[in-house]
Amino acid sequence: MTESSPKSNLARFAEAAVRQLEQVDPELSAILDNEYRRQAKVLTMVASSSIADPSSLICEAMTPMNVTAEGYPGRRFHAGCRHIDEIEQLAIDRTKAVFGAQFANVQPMTASSANEVVMFSTLKPGDTLLGMDLDSGGHLTHGSKASISGQVFNAVGYGLDSNERLDYDQAHALAREHKPKLIICGTTAYAREIDWARFRAIADEVGAYVLADITHVAGLVAAGIHSSPIDHAHFTTTCTHKQLFGGRGGLIMIGKDHDQPAHDEPGKTLAQVIQNRVFPYFQGAPNQSSIAAKARGMGFVGSDGFKAVARRIVDLSQALAAAFVDKGYRVITGGTDNHIVVVDVMQKGITGVNAEKALEDCGIVVNKNRIPFDQKPPSVTSGIRLGTNGLAIREMEPEDMVECVEVIHDVLSHLEQSGDKEYRVDAGAAARAEAEVARLCGLRPIRTYPPVQG
Repeated sequence: MTESSPKSNLARFAEAAVRQLEQVDPELSAILDNEYRRQAKVLTMVASSSIADPSSLICEAMTPMNVTAEGYPGRRFHAGCRHIDEIEQLAIDRTKAVFGAQFANVQPMTASSANEVVMFSTLKPGDTLLGMDLDSGGHLTHGSKASISGQVFNAVGYGLDSNERLDYDQAHALAREHKPKLIICGTTAYAREIDWARFRAIADEVGAYVLADITHVAGLVAAGIHSSPIDHAHFTTTCTHKQLFGGRGGLIMIGKDHDQPAHDEPGKTLAQVIQNRVFPYFQGAPNQSSIAAKARGMGFVGSDGFKAVARRIVDLSQALAAAFVDKGYRVITGGTDNHIVVVDVMQKGITGVNAEKALEDCGIVVNKNRIPFDQKPPSVTSGIRLGTNGLAIREMEPEDMVECVEVIHDVLSHLEQSGDKEYRVDAGAAARAEAEVARLCGLRPIRTYPPVQG
């Protein structure tokens, strides 16, 4: 579009909406503007976040939000859904194409709700599920007692071996002992590739279903850099914002097992059970603007350039892990196969929470994280978790990771800890870190976002 060509209805709507927000609610508008500025000026290295593609973000603000559309394409309980059906079907078709799935439900609001849908499709209260325990890198929804998954169901946890690798032998032994009806594989703080086929073999032996939660590696799976669970797991779930760079939401996919009869629901296939559990069992009308963002996100992931983004994610994370090792830090598992790097900072006499806060003060955003066999509570932790999704969008290079670790090391080396949650950082080190972060952010801006002005 040239400057003289007419603007589309969508462009005029977006501009008018922002102008209206600035006029009628300057307080909120100012906060949102400050957040935009903050993101441009910090290095976001939280493994569970990314930098969403703006073409996905704008979908979240569009008029499909105004439409109530209970049901599925072609089978709605409300009128006015012709274009809504087109949007949702596009999201479904693109998701299936990107992941090689035979079935996809794009309505779940989050990956957590997608996991819960699968659990309540395969389990009854009191049934046993087997998932990775939280301290080893599993997610809350994989059976933690803090989650509904660990309260409604009998959750058994497998962990890591003495080399901090996923203990498949333990998982196998626990499956034989407890006979779970559902085995969950997938993690939130584990840096190594998962053997999906091995979990399927364990599940087949004990008559269990397999749920693969690929939330943290979905982009690597889509790009073919990480192996795919689609035809190994009975169900595959993911969020759409972490490594797919879209709006926030969840997906449920099924591969070759989509038409397999469900164990406890005669006459229904696994795909039919999932459809029924999402709507009407768990959700009413879905967020259609979010589904539009998912459609756009899948378009981005299916584009020719996405594989290079995914490759960069891994190149950066491996360079990051190596740089930490070179500085004398213990990296959990010794390295990484994905975007996650977990570092033991307690080895340096620093708690995870103090490291997190000190680094944030200097413009580097990470998160405190428990490490295997951690003696500190979740609010304190002995480690930090870092990720490279956002750095890849900034088009950083592996040599930039060395500089990032230099900054982190400088801050942590000048951190004086007086308690698990009390510390001070030398003012000179903090100033050096802030200056270097500003330099790196200027050198590697978020190129898909307009630069900050004023």
